[in-house]
Amino acid sequence: MAVDKSDQMTPTRWAILLSLGFGVSIVIMDATIVNVALPVVMKDLGLTGSDAQWLNAAYALVFAALLVTVGRLGDLYGRRRVFLLGMLVFLASSVVAGLATSAAMLIGARFVQGLGAGMIVPSTLSTLNAVFTGRSRTIAFAVWGSAIGGMAAIGPLVGGWLATDVSWRWAFWLNIPVGLLVMIGIVRVVPETKDTSVVVGTDVPGVILSALGMGGIVFALIEGSWFGWWRSADGALSPVPIVGVLGALALVSFVMLELRRSRAGRPVLVDLDLFRLRSFRSGITAALIVAFGEFGLLFTLPLLLQGTLGFNSLETGWVILVLAVGTFLISGTLPQLSKRISQRTIVRVGLALEAVAVGGLALTLSLTVPTWLIAVWLFTYGVGVGMATAQLTSLLLADVPVNESGQASGLQSALRQLGSALGVALLGGVLVADLAAQTRERLNTIGMPGAAAEQLTAAVKDSAGIAIAGLQAQPGAEAAARAASEAMIHASQLTTGLAALALLIGLLATLALPKSAGGAASAH
Repeated sequence: MAVDKSDQMTPTRWAILLSLGFGVSIVIMDATIVNVALPVVMKDLGLTGSDAQWLNAAYALVFAALLVTVGRLGDLYGRRRVFLLGMLVFLASSVVAGLATSAAMLIGARFVQGLGAGMIVPSTLSTLNAVFTGRSRTIAFAVWGSAIGGMAAIGPLVGGWLATDVSWRWAFWLNIPVGLLVMIGIVRVVPETKDTSVVVGTDVPGVILSALGMGGIVFALIEGSWFGWWRSADGALSPVPIVGVLGALALVSFVMLELRRSRAGRPVLVDLDLFRLRSFRSGITAALIVAFGEFGLLFTLPLLLQGTLGFNSLETGWVILVLAVGTFLISGTLPQLSKRISQRTIVRVGLALEAVAVGGLALTLSLTVPTWLIAVWLFTYGVGVGMATAQLTSLLLADVPVNESGQASGLQSALRQLGSALGVALLGGVLVADLAAQTRERLNTIGMPGAAAEQLTAAVKDSAGIAIAGLQAQPGAEAAARAASEAMIHASQLTTGLAALALLIGLLATLALPKSAGGAASAH
């Protein structure tokens, strides 16, 4: 199918955009749905804490490990083909996940889901970059970005509703009808684009090293809090530092390999000359830092709302939905807004709004914070996400040759995933460490005996604050419950404050971005 080279949003282009948008939406929403439904899944299938950890880790690991590889495969063999295959894999594994009767079956299905998701995300983005130019590009990236930001917020609401009133299995089966519609769109309207400028070849060592490198680093970052950074709870040596170091060595070896193969004129998985492009280099750095910072809010808030402030999972979903409202509303105005100010300015205003919202939340959090104030900060944050996410992606791809957009898309998606994993590890570690220290200190202040204080501190720490809700409902434990609740507020303030700081650093990293993304040439 030929690529429409006009800059106008025709009915066909809208159909292409909807197919790409809904394709990435079900991947994003699936992750957040599962997070909210997890407690119900654990009870129904008898999952242990380790099983629950692997349920998300299996998905994240394979997703991060293969993003670069499948992005390049799309460049070489056809992005629509990879998108369609990824959707088939994702839907088939969603069926199996919904039918799961054991931890092993569910974790295995999530592993395969991660493979499908890793094929879908860079394929949608690189197709977007290849097909849409000029004014239509602004609209396309606005819709794509709102799909990511909005669905990340809608997921908790849908997950809470399904887990509470229907069945957690529909958290997976909900993908099926949407995915089938996307597949119809892929076959009927999405054009095939690929890189015809190079001889197709296979960089098998590069594939292996990049997968081992990204997988090893993400594993270490995600699992450090579970296995221990150096030693596990029973004193045994933790695998985390070993796997992390091996992952880092694999990535260094990957870079050296790609440079050597490129000099020899052999096929490479990643064209490292992309990093010579100032817009790509600075944009991808900003994207990594922003992903780190954005995670701070979405990680801390559900734990705080459900563990300390008395919200259930469905109520938490409704509160976070305000974020999606802000994202969707601003996305509809971006095409008109971009006529008055540059895309770079839109990105900077968006990141500034995100930083203000997260920082404002950090400053106003308390045991009596009104729900409407949380909603105001979330709405502001959602507006910032809607402005920054899509336009930042558009700008970092602005100078990338369209025939290399698959590998560039895979790289930016992989680094965003790495940024999120860093957020899981570092901000999550700060939250848990400060929660434990503050709980212990406050329990000692109210005169609780040392052994009892340590036992309660361990329970609060191990549950990341969720145990506080049970303590609040326990008769005669009012003083201890208040001490633990105040500790959670302090830890949440610290974590969200650091997230706001990361967003400000990400804002500084946008200084080298071009004002706007020009009309990239269409791919063949």
